[in-house]
Amino acid sequence: MPDEDTPDRSRDAVVQVRGLHYRVDAREIFAGVDLEARRGRITAVMGPSGTGKTTLLRLITGQVAPDQGSVAVFGQEVAGLDTRGLYGLRRRMGMLFQNGALLTDLSVFENVAFPVREHARLPEPVLRQLVLTKLHAVGLRGAADLMPTQLSGGMARRVALARAIVMDPELLIYDEPFVGLDPVSMGVIVRLIRELNDALGITSIVVSHDVRELATISHHSYLLSGGKVVAEGTPAELAASPIAEVRQFMSGEADGPVPFHYPAGDYHAALLGKGQGRRP
Repeated sequence: MPDEDTPDRSRDAVVQVRGLHYRVDAREIFAGVDLEARRGRITAVMGPSGTGKTTLLRLITGQVAPDQGSVAVFGQEVAGLDTRGLYGLRRRMGMLFQNGALLTDLSVFENVAFPVREHARLPEPVLRQLVLTKLHAVGLRGAADLMPTQLSGGMARRVALARAIVMDPELLIYDEPFVGLDPVSMGVIVRLIRELNDALGITSIVVSHDVRELATISHHSYLLSGGKVVAEGTPAELAASPIAEVRQFMSGEADGPVPFHYPAGDYHAALLGKGQGRRP
């Protein structure tokens, strides 16, 4: 999809990350990350495993706070919000978790109804109409009475998507939505992400390492590596990038700047029992 620039992109930014630094113990996850998600667009965040993609979502939703820098959502500094303010912010978001995260002791209907029951007091007929409408949008109105154990992986992901949109969020976040899906189910989820974004007029952030699927739906993409954004642009711009890290990731090459082996000490010393092969 082409990315249409505006004279002042920052005015359209729903999420703005500036100078982000974050560590977990001694490990540096982010070392000066800048990115934004613009209103009404699908923004993709890509990168090899272990580059902090899910951690970035935790920072955006206020589950953790940055060590340095700014994470602002809807113009509000997330780390500066009190509990009430943070909960209010989260009500404007929807989240599709990895593997769906359905509540196994609740039916499909009650899984989708759960956020509404928690945050609103609607008459049962109104609640039923709302839930069935969202299930119909993902093609699963007929599965309302099933339990999660009766669903395929693709169906479970679609139920989780219905739950994510049931409160009509302004910002919809997808954490690895394509993991573990067969090609047909993946195609359905890809189509739903695009159609829901257009139909509901929402802002979407999709975190994934599935390059081909993201290229068909994202307006703008960021590639994370080594704690930084190493490239950004439209899918076509990233595909044509001359940067070695970008070429390796986009083409799935085994050899390149991103190493195969986790950092370790001398291999032969480890085999002889002289240490565990870890770096000093």
